[in-house]
Amino acid sequence: MDIDAFVTTHRPVWDRLEHLVKRRSSLTGAEVDELVDLYQRVSTHLSIVRSASTDAMLVGRLSALVARARSAVTGARTPAWREFGRFFTVSFPVVAYRARWWWLATGLAFLAVSWLLGAWVAGDPDVQAAIASPDEITQMVEHDFADYYSENPAASFAGRVWINNAWVSAQVIIYAIFMGLPIPLVLWANAENVAVAAGLMASRGKLDIFFGLITPHGLLELTAVFLAAAVGMRLGWTIVDPGPRKRVDVLAEQGRAVVSVALGLVVVLFVSGLIEAFVTPSGLPTWARIAIGVLAEVVFLAYVVAFGRRAARQNETGDLERAPDVAPTA
Repeated sequence: MDIDAFVTTHRPVWDRLEHLVKRRSSLTGAEVDELVDLYQRVSTHLSIVRSASTDAMLVGRLSALVARARSAVTGARTPAWREFGRFFTVSFPVVAYRARWWWLATGLAFLAVSWLLGAWVAGDPDVQAAIASPDEITQMVEHDFADYYSENPAASFAGRVWINNAWVSAQVIIYAIFMGLPIPLVLWANAENVAVAAGLMASRGKLDIFFGLITPHGLLELTAVFLAAAVGMRLGWTIVDPGPRKRVDVLAEQGRAVVSVALGLVVVLFVSGLIEAFVTPSGLPTWARIAIGVLAEVVFLAYVVAFGRRAARQNETGDLERAPDVAPTA
């Protein structure tokens, strides 16, 4: 093969591809199609030159051009630190913000059920007797409830609490594949546990101790569980009412968005676990421990509202598929 003739014939194609690569951020639809076509053609030229020529400079030039064109066609990967920043400033908060009404309804329903069950347990000795004997109730109220938070080393306790809470949240999200139907059952079980403890403590005049111990970490912990349940049920409802778009497209988009909540709640529940392990059993005054819990709750809600509302106004969905490389299309 006459390499000089080959270069002369195809140089305009290479120059055109180089020009398009330099302008890749402002290409029209037709130019994007042209870019893809030229990238494939020049890749073929590179293969021919490598097999028929020993000109290292020519091979190097075409290799560099093909590599740059490939980056333009497939999309350059965003640095990891930007992906991390985008996740916590866009993906996670916008999904939480868009599910705010589901989130609020879930929390109110949970609290209402817990209050009713707790009042029933506290006011009915027969219910208390069905739960435990008087001696067992006394042991729980006077010792076990408070000792639970301090009987293990704080670090290991924090890890155990984190894993348990993360699993509960993951469960309700996983149940979304069943149209969210099992999620109310999971919430009912947790509401029942809270109500029984509160009711038994109230029956012995220890409700102040109950709230003094559960409020510091419980605010953030339950908020995270409510959010997980809300996005899980919202995803399930997408199957019933996908809106004007195709059901499979909306379900896939919402499913990927829900994954971002599952990942984000790992961090939220980690903070909750730290509070439960180090603040709840600490020697701080009750008001100080509760203040720390309230502060953590306010900071989290303010973060979701501030970043989530801004992302929602920019029509972000939290879909994780926006995060990887995006190939240009006409």
